[in-house]
Amino acid sequence: MQAEVDGKGIALSEAGWLENLDQWNEGLAVEIARNEQIPELTEEHWDIINLAREYFVDYGIVAEPRLFSKIMKKKYGNDRSSQKYIYSLFPTGLIKCANKVAGLPRPKGCS
Repeated sequence: MQAEVDGKGIALSEAGWLENLDQWNEGLAVEIARNEQIPELTEEHWDIINLAREYFVDYGIVAEPRLFSKIMKKKYGNDRSSQKYIYSLFPTGLIKCANKVAGLPRPKGCS
């Protein structure tokens, strides 16, 4: 599977995960989001994407949902920290959708 961004083909896995994490960019995030049935990335989407990427850079792993909710609560407050909020932006949740759009590696056990 491939995504086309700025005239370049970027390899994705069969499930749409980025094969080479160094190739991630905002244009690719938009393309992956479209594949995930998210027509537009809003500021709220980018807050989650950027926070997920920051956590990965700092710790070398993707944050599990409960921990990520705590991080969101600390940074943005209660109204933006729930799993319900994350699912309202990313239809299949943090692990399957937000991390994919953020260009992070597929967590073990995630399709």
